[in-house]
Amino acid sequence: MPSYTVTVATGSQWFAGTDDYVYITLVGTEGCSERTLLDKPLYNDFERGAVDSYNVKVDENLGDIVLVKIEKKKYWMQDDWYCRYVTIKTPCGDYVEFPCFRWLVDDKEVVLRDGRAFLPQDDKTSIVKQHRQKELDQRRKAYRWKEWQPGFPLSIDANRHRDLPRDIQFDSEKGVDFILNYSKAIENLCVNSFMNMFQSSWSDFADFEKIFVRIKNTISEYVMQHWKEDFMFGYQFLNGCNPVLIRKCTELPDKFPVTNEMVSVSLERDLTLEQEIKAGNIFIVDYDMLDGINANSTDPYTQQYLAAPMCLLYRNLRNKILPIAIQLGQDPDENPIFLPTDGQYDWLLAKIWVRSADFQHHQNITHLLRTHLMTEVFGIAMFRQLPAVHPVFKLLIPHIRFTIAINTKAREQLICECGIFDKANATGGGGHIQLVQKATKTLTFRSLCFPDMIKSRGMDSTEELPTYFYRDDGYKVWEATKSFVSDVIGIYYTSDERVQGDEEIQAFVKDVCSFGMQDFDHCEFPKSLKTRDELVEYLTVIIFTASSQHAAVNFGQYDWCSWIPNAPSTMRKPPPKEKGQVDVKTIIESLPDRGRSSWHLGAVWALSQYQENELYLGMYPDEHFIEKPVKDAMGKFRKELAEITRSIKRRNEEKKLPYYNMSPDKIPNSVAV
Repeated sequence: MPSYTVTVATGSQWFAGTDDYVYITLVGTEGCSERTLLDKPLYNDFERGAVDSYNVKVDENLGDIVLVKIEKKKYWMQDDWYCRYVTIKTPCGDYVEFPCFRWLVDDKEVVLRDGRAFLPQDDKTSIVKQHRQKELDQRRKAYRWKEWQPGFPLSIDANRHRDLPRDIQFDSEKGVDFILNYSKAIENLCVNSFMNMFQSSWSDFADFEKIFVRIKNTISEYVMQHWKEDFMFGYQFLNGCNPVLIRKCTELPDKFPVTNEMVSVSLERDLTLEQEIKAGNIFIVDYDMLDGINANSTDPYTQQYLAAPMCLLYRNLRNKILPIAIQLGQDPDENPIFLPTDGQYDWLLAKIWVRSADFQHHQNITHLLRTHLMTEVFGIAMFRQLPAVHPVFKLLIPHIRFTIAINTKAREQLICECGIFDKANATGGGGHIQLVQKATKTLTFRSLCFPDMIKSRGMDSTEELPTYFYRDDGYKVWEATKSFVSDVIGIYYTSDERVQGDEEIQAFVKDVCSFGMQDFDHCEFPKSLKTRDELVEYLTVIIFTASSQHAAVNFGQYDWCSWIPNAPSTMRKPPPKEKGQVDVKTIIESLPDRGRSSWHLGAVWALSQYQENELYLGMYPDEHFIEKPVKDAMGKFRKELAEITRSIKRRNEEKKLPYYNMSPDKIPNSVAV
């Protein structure tokens, strides 16, 4: 009687094991096995991290094993089980791998195909075609689109984390409980005492150091020491949390009427302002997105304010970027232009207003919209349109890990009405919704392509800006990622016609545009892909956005935002309309009070923490791919990333302000925090 050896691996995460009954059925080209209970007498099967083997006897050879059906039935009470993989040793000694990497909940069953990746046009038999379609039908019922707010990219149809499909939930919900984590952060940072004086102001700048008691962070301390200096202000546009707004100024906008007489004292090349602009030495940052956004009014006792400033910057002879003019609103008739030659407190407060605007733009647009929400769009479309056997599903799944879960948790606790965002941020109380709605109207597919984004702002010259490390490191990681994607795609798509004939990949791309992005006229997302090059770029955008771009704008938050005056989450006085009216007292009374400072510090600390057991770019412990050419491509990718890491480390050894947010060893695979 032929016998098949079945090996089953249970996950190592918390609660992965089960005491429920587990049954298996082998489906081959020549027949099916009986439904067999996997059980070893006197042995506790399916423990967390266990690898168990069993013999399944059949009356006759089943032929090639094409499917494995696993069923879980309740023993005493429902006990979810995480299955990593199943391997089958056939009577003739061959091994067949069946990746699973999913949860079995309740009395549900899972049907697995072997680990080889197949495009839909390569499935020839009815049994695998039917399995493919059934899997997608089930996924589309579980992963439904929903409009959380009008004008937003669509998100998952789930109000709470626990409503999500089990496969995309966090292993432990406590680890991503924002309220718990922020409270823990505040406690760990010794700032609890300030919560009792929530609405009271600080006494002076030195007073802010009291909430720096436990800070052990070189960059944070450096920021605290140098935040008033113009070079530090300018440097952050290149390598801070929001290095995506600065652009080369080719012409001064009418709404920002800076004259040569105003700034000539700041220019070092004996050129006029107009000549400096033509020479490529003038840069501009415009926060027009914030214009018209309502400031937080959830606290009736404390008025909060927003501004939509503009800032002109100059590349001096030492290639440092320095501010030379700031206007705190979009209307020049109502807003004076502040200059470095003004009184020191006028100039300092003007810079603080820019930094506060930058914080709002960073949190809502650069971070939330352009990494979190966009990765969720790609992830939902992937689950709806690509079965587990599709090579692009296997390629993308590590980069979607926990993203939908963290976003759902954020909508549940962080950015919802009366959520944590309302406690400390000037765009809380609905302004953040307005801002994301407004920014979505300018979000295009090409703006997510890293090289295009850099070039569109005129920031691609390494000679002009040799210290733009975000750009330089980003180029390297983008190219390494694109090369890896190209290697994998080349294995399965041997021609452009193979891309055009893949109905699932075309449905995936269309789902992103027509549903995820709601067919917004302005978004210019493709609805189909015609060539391998287009597919490679599209997938590179997804992986880069979910990994590298998110890392660049997320994990430096504590570095750059923990010193409150450098990144105020809100302002309590309106921006000045006249010069010569500002003193230290005015600035202190404008900055966040003690309570909001405490919430802000806890927030940027919590958001900057890596997950336990973090998986970094290039790490793929879940072997969705079994083919050697793909594993070789992964090995090549890891080598390229390791060399980039080494080169960044060598450069940073000489820097007082090291830049490591685009270092591959600090880039998680996915948006998970």
